[in-house]
Amino acid sequence: MRYSYEAYLDIETTGLSRHYDDITVVGIYLTRDVKHELIQLVGEEVTSANVLSVLEKVDRVFTYNGSRFDLPFIEHRIGVSLESLFTHCDLMYDCWRRNLRGGFKAVERQLGIPRQLSGIDGFDAVKLWWQYKNHGDRDALALLLKYNEEDVRNLKALREKLL
Repeated sequence: MRYSYEAYLDIETTGLSRHYDDITVVGIYLTRDVKHELIQLVGEEVTSANVLSVLEKVDRVFTYNGSRFDLPFIEHRIGVSLESLFTHCDLMYDCWRRNLRGGFKAVERQLGIPRQLSGIDGFDAVKLWWQYKNHGDRDALALLLKYNEEDVRNLKALREKLL
């Protein structure tokens, strides 16, 4: 049975290598009609069972550069091939077809998609995670989660701009 939920997915990690680094946050923004729900799995919550449970009612998963980063990272680290289980749309390629180049933040700027946490990037996300893990800094974790939330919400905004 299909439920027509869509998921906007973005991960945060301790680095760029799926072989050596870990996933710190899996952010998933579930949408169906006017219903929206943000789910963030953090640290030890990032398991195959938890990710699949969150996505159980999903038809399509949207990412930005997910074909090259997020989905292979998830498959390697927790053993789940989201691409084989769900219809996946990597919005980066839709952007390229419209001559919108650069990383996600650059495309957001080109399309006028606002971001409250401007100036924070993936490297900052790594530093925030280690600030939280090494020093118990809950403010750092809160900022990391806000950053991830903006990413997944803006994936939906990007998709709407591309329609």
